[in-house]
Amino acid sequence: MTISLHRSLALSYNPCMPETTPFPSRLILAAAAISGVLLALAVHMLGARFGLDLGGLWRSDAIVFMPAGAALAWWLIATVGFCGGYFTATLMHSAASGQIPMRMRQFLIAVGVLLLAGAGQVASGPSSMPTAGGFLAALAALALGALMAFCGAHFALRKA
Repeated sequence: MTISLHRSLALSYNPCMPETTPFPSRLILAAAAISGVLLALAVHMLGARFGLDLGGLWRSDAIVFMPAGAALAWWLIATVGFCGGYFTATLMHSAASGQIPMRMRQFLIAVGVLLLAGAGQVASGPSSMPTAGGFLAALAALALGALMAFCGAHFALRKA
């Protein structure tokens, strides 16, 4: 009778790569909406510094037409909010499966940090709008950015 010193042990681990679990869709939707809102507010602050006055719609001195700067500001905020929500949701969905290269992630993080730092620097300066008008314009930009960021994130998640 021989006693074997080496027993055959069953492997207790899975030799294949584990499947990645995707982020919950509500988490992606919330993060993408917040990201889109922050980008929309950053664009609103930068646009206000360059003369794209969102509050131009509520002025009483504009007799004939709405100022072009106000219309451009509305469209710019809506576009950035929608695109920010859409691309953030798409990137988060891709990141959960590990499909984003490291350099792309670093580039996107750098762009986001620079945009938000520029908006913070602009926001720290004196405002060119009156206080009540500036508050209403920022509130309108927040609402428009939130709505468009949510729509962009929702469309991205329905597509995925």
